[in-house]
Amino acid sequence: MAAVFISYRSTDHAEAERLALDLRLYGHDVWLDTWELQIGDSVVQKMNDGLTDAAYLVLCYSPNSSVSPWQEREWMSALHRQVSGKGVRLLPVRLTGGDAPAILADIKHVDLTVDWDEGVRALVAAMK
Repeated sequence: MAAVFISYRSTDHAEAERLALDLRLYGHDVWLDTWELQIGDSVVQKMNDGLTDAAYLVLCYSPNSSVSPWQEREWMSALHRQVSGKGVRLLPVRLTGGDAPAILADIKHVDLTVDWDEGVRALVAAMK
């Protein structure tokens, strides 16, 4: 199956990990920072490796309005690669609420706040 990078705000870790576990159940190779980063690792190098290898970047947004510079770099990198034809696809997910960044407003998203299981199935279907 596909390599999937989960981009989320740290305040939404529990929900992001639940999503990552669900995607693994469908057979996807999921990159989640807390699963991949070990003591002594270069955070930047590990994130770069995860982003480089990802076929999909799942952008999780929420009502937690605090700016996350890491998350912004992750999805902006993926969006640039997507529009440049580099073989990655950005998939927005409403994880716990909130809205997508303005530049992504035209991209259909999955809303996990309405029906988690149906949303996960829709996300998986988009990865085929």
